[in-house]
Amino acid sequence: MRNLLPEAARTGATSLLGLFAGGLVFTVLAPSLLKLPASAYVRHWQALNTDYGRAMPVLLLTCLALLLVTCATSYQRGRPVFRLTVTATLLLVAVIVLTLTALDPLNRLADSWNADRPPADWTDIRRHWWTLHTIRTVMAVLAFLALLIANVADRRNGVRVRPGAGDYRG
Repeated sequence: MRNLLPEAARTGATSLLGLFAGGLVFTVLAPSLLKLPASAYVRHWQALNTDYGRAMPVLLLTCLALLLVTCATSYQRGRPVFRLTVTATLLLVAVIVLTLTALDPLNRLADSWNADRPPADWTDIRRHWWTLHTIRTVMAVLAFLALLIANVADRRNGVRVRPGAGDYRG
């Protein structure tokens, strides 16, 4: 019987990473946010910090755990699959480090503001956050793409022709 753990871990990791990367991309694709007046933008930022602050740690840590299982089980699937899986894992670790060391402190700072009277330099802080968020988004999308390519490479490795039978097995 086939071991389903590698496939289940990779499917779960791919789903969570895709969900996370998609959410980040959506923010980048919403430039109208940058046109909001200060009080509306700060309220929006603070609301997102509350929602994402609850969901992101669970999502990212679960995804990381599944990616680690996927790395451990993909070694036997061939070098391309293993390397792509490791690449996705390292990119996710970089996303987590960037989030914890740079973006979260800015989020906590924004949470401390009075939305009706944001600090004079709030636009500079917002610009810095957007730059870091864009970098994080690129890394998350690249991690997701690496995992998708690993899935395709593994599926291609799994297709074999049985000698004499003429059928394909996946």
